[in-house]
Amino acid sequence: MQKRRLTRILAKMDKRDVEVLAADIQKIYTPLIVKEPGKTLAMVKMRDPVKQTLFYIGEVIVCEAAVEIDGVQGVAVLMGDDTEKTLDMAIIDAAINRCVFAGMDKLLNYEKEQNDALMRENAMHLKTMVCFESMDQEMPHDLAAFKKA
Repeated sequence: MQKRRLTRILAKMDKRDVEVLAADIQKIYTPLIVKEPGKTLAMVKMRDPVKQTLFYIGEVIVCEAAVEIDGVQGVAVLMGDDTEKTLDMAIIDAAINRCVFAGMDKLLNYEKEQNDALMRENAMHLKTMVCFESMDQEMPHDLAAFKKA
């Protein structure tokens, strides 16, 4: 699984669910904390929609942590200041890198639930979307009535 995809799934998951996945790993393996979870700042990069150039819009607080399981490192960076969740995410990453993570089915299930929720939310927004092309077609008729009055 790609790191971007893994991070997206874990970041959207509830803290308790991530904790349960990490606890399952800790029952078998003892992760060594390489870098204690701590707060730092990260630059946020954006793309200018007109010029199509990248620029830094500002900084955001992130938590980062690094652990090792049997010499294989796992890292996690999470926006915000949730040190416990960040540490649990790093443990899961190390287990995946070490190929000993048994909860991949659970992760994929969480991803499916997240995607379904996003589709439902997008469907709700689509119901309220305004079609300006149809409004343009109606506008001359309305203007004609307005001019007669």
